[in-house]
Amino acid sequence: MLSHRSDNLLEAALFVLLAVCQQCVSADISAPPEVMLHNGSMYAACKLRPITSLPTGVPRVYGHVLFKQDYPNGKLQVIFRLKGFPKDVTPEPSRAVHIHQYGNLSKECIATGGHYNPSDVHHPKHPGDFGNFQPQGGKINMLMEAEATLFGGLSVIGRAVVVHEKMDDLGLGGDAGSLLHGNSGRRIGCCVIGIYPPNLWNMYHEQFKAVN
Repeated sequence: MLSHRSDNLLEAALFVLLAVCQQCVSADISAPPEVMLHNGSMYAACKLRPITSLPTGVPRVYGHVLFKQDYPNGKLQVIFRLKGFPKDVTPEPSRAVHIHQYGNLSKECIATGGHYNPSDVHHPKHPGDFGNFQPQGGKINMLMEAEATLFGGLSVIGRAVVVHEKMDDLGLGGDAGSLLHGNSGRRIGCCVIGIYPPNLWNMYHEQFKAVN
């Protein structure tokens, strides 16, 4: 009788252990493999280039936008390292930066489509509405948190970052364009977000901490 009860307890314990292990395997499968490679974090970046056909006087911006997020629910961190803005203008005008829907950089960045808006809400509540950045000395060096994610079905991997000529009116412009894109003007540079190793993030993050 005691042996039969022990067998039942052992069988129940094995069943629970198997269920837990299956959950672990499922979690591992749902995580990108780079998460395991990089101590539970995901890294991404894009190398921004200017539109070559811009008229005289429009900035030729270039640089990197870098991303880091801890799996599965960490806040997305973003570093902006952008150059090419005018140095002889005081104060330097602010520029809007957004994530756009498609990773297609053709047609002078127009093929990136509109703002990435998976929840079909008004601007500036899109997950990639980074807002406005005022360059200093012709550069934008900024570290911030964002509502976008690198994980799951709403991941921004493969989508585009676009820098605009004007300041974003943050949805306060009183017209349809304001609620769609913030009336931020023409696109002056863009890049596609891709999975990266952590070395570029680590280098720029250390530089950012050293001067702030």
